[in-house]
Amino acid sequence: MILSIESSCDDSSIAITEIATKKLIYHKKISQELEHSRYGGVVPELASRLHAQALPAILEECSPWLSQLKAVAVTNAPGLAVTLIEGVSMAKALSLALNIPVIPVNHLKGHIYSLFIEKESVFPLTVLLVSGGHTQLIEVASLHSMKTVATTMDDSYGESFDKVAKMMGLGYPGGPIIERLASQGDPERHAFTIPLWQSPQIAFSYSGLKNQVRLAVEAADKEDYPHIAAAFQKTATAHLTQKLKKYFKTNPPARFAVVGGASANRYLRGELEKILAPYKAEMLAADLSFCSDNAAMIGRIAVEHYLGGEWTDYRSLSVSPRTNL
Repeated sequence: MILSIESSCDDSSIAITEIATKKLIYHKKISQELEHSRYGGVVPELASRLHAQALPAILEECSPWLSQLKAVAVTNAPGLAVTLIEGVSMAKALSLALNIPVIPVNHLKGHIYSLFIEKESVFPLTVLLVSGGHTQLIEVASLHSMKTVATTMDDSYGESFDKVAKMMGLGYPGGPIIERLASQGDPERHAFTIPLWQSPQIAFSYSGLKNQVRLAVEAADKEDYPHIAAAFQKTATAHLTQKLKKYFKTNPPARFAVVGGASANRYLRGELEKILAPYKAEMLAADLSFCSDNAAMIGRIAVEHYLGGEWTDYRSLSVSPRTNL
């Protein structure tokens, strides 16, 4: 078995995955959403302290399986440096104590493997990764062949939801809050401009849209918030689908996937299904319980690394906060 640890941001999570069957033996996640909600976003130092409390508590529940471990996997990139260190420190301690190797895992690749928890992987894939920190379009041929073909120029899709919720004083995380509020509003009440709609560039940008929403919020009363939320969600998603349509003209998808925390948005999933229909492309999405950061996805990709003999000694393990694919 492999024990995996995730602490790249504000979710403390540990999982145990059986190597031969890829079965998820154990998985637990402790969210810090309540603690960070009063600040309208993640406070790195607070997140680090909370990881230091939560991870050892979860690890205690894993004691029945420790003797069966062949490796310990941990997210070491990308993420918040102070929170990555918490998980990496635990992985080093387990590696030393149990005399087992360490498997460093790229968090973004982990999200792609969230599609394959307790399943065999299927490639090639065109992947849209949407989260609080990333918005990327990735062509995935295999575990070791992933090419980012488009990314955000400023803010991410998920971050824009968080910021809009903060503008309205609605708390954190903003994704599910804005999605619920939008379901009560009329998206036609506000006409926000789709970012980069005249640009042929395949890239994403949300800073301008956030500013449009800020002005609308400042001029509105709370009764108008559902309509602003609905118009924002529609425009933010239309930006994604418009750029994907342009990309598909020269790169038609056969198999498409959406991953990351913001991929849990049902409106987004519905709009993606619409633009994929003309191509008769298969659409994959992670189970809703595995969209946000979790150790199960880290354990799943770690199985592939382990079977390929890709591990390291705890002495050479370090964090790489800004490393991408």
